Amino acid sequence: MRIALALAMSAMLATAAAAQQSGTPPLQPPPPPFVDWDKVQIKTTDLGHDTYRLEGQGGNITVAVGSAGIIMIDSQFAPLSDKIKAAIKAISPLPVKYLVNTHFHGDHTGGNDNFAKDGAIVVAHDNIRVRLAAGTKAGLTGVVAAPRAPEALPKQTYTGGSFTLETGGRKAQLTYVANAHTDGDTWVYFADANVICTGDTMNNLKRYQNVDYANGGDVRGMIRATETYLKVANDATKVVVGHGPLAAKADVQEFHDMLVTSAERIKKLFDEGKTEQEVLDAKPLADLDAKWAPNNPQLAAAHTRNVYNSFRRL
Repeated sequence: MRIALALAMSAMLATAAAAQQSGTPPLQPPPPPFVDWDKVQIKTTDLGHDTYRLEGQGGNITVAVGSAGIIMIDSQFAPLSDKIKAAIKAISPLPVKYLVNTHFHGDHTGGNDNFAKDGAIVVAHDNIRVRLAAGTKAGLTGVVAAPRAPEALPKQTYTGGSFTLETGGRKAQLTYVANAHTDGDTWVYFADANVICTGDTMNNLKRYQNVDYANGGDVRGMIRATETYLKVANDATKVVVGHGPLAAKADVQEFHDMLVTSAERIKKLFDEGKTEQEVLDAKPLADLDAKWAPNNPQLAAAHTRNVYNSFRRL
């Protein structure tokens, strides 16, 4: 449910597009009433080699400290920016030079504006810039997120492959994952710290992960992403996932295997011409549901729908 909550919250992080069309930058609405931001605490975990994981509400954050500045991965929700900044200051007085977005969802990009105003350069795949600027509609819920203010948009983008950001001796390798959680996913590798940041291409909640097929997501891309992590990782690698506790290579393998089984079973039914509802009724993932969506039929059905709709993509 945490993933579903995050998606619902991310859809409420901007106001109506009409405000932007009138020439006034869209303002963020009041925080969702079911989140008491004052009670959210930022937990910092030292990953070694001046690299840290920050956990609060929303997507996990990674902070890598160099001698001249900081590389930050994701920004969570805007109401938490001051707490996140305080947590970073407790690590280092240096400024955040680069803020990397792993994808466009609001629980990973909500604080972009606040860090950009402090001088951070927001970096992301160009599809993130496009989606934040245009506004989006979620595939499962139909909830519409309105366009974000110009300050929230990435100022440095790329369109494919890999490239490296560097500040003060710290290097972050950014790599595009085509059509995975969305159509703009980036995973980040800090080789010197043996840390992988996956964004929402996987979680470590031992729960199904949303595949945002309406915005380019595809279970086959999720599988490709986890296959890549397995090739890069060793038994000492620390994996900062989008949601959930710090993961290890064994957790990546478990998540990958779940995705492969899901895809194989549902593709067989898709190729047989079964409709989405027929596949839902057949419950081809009942054994997986018991583990990955226990007592949560909504999450189980959502995963089946996500995988099924992946195969509608050419």
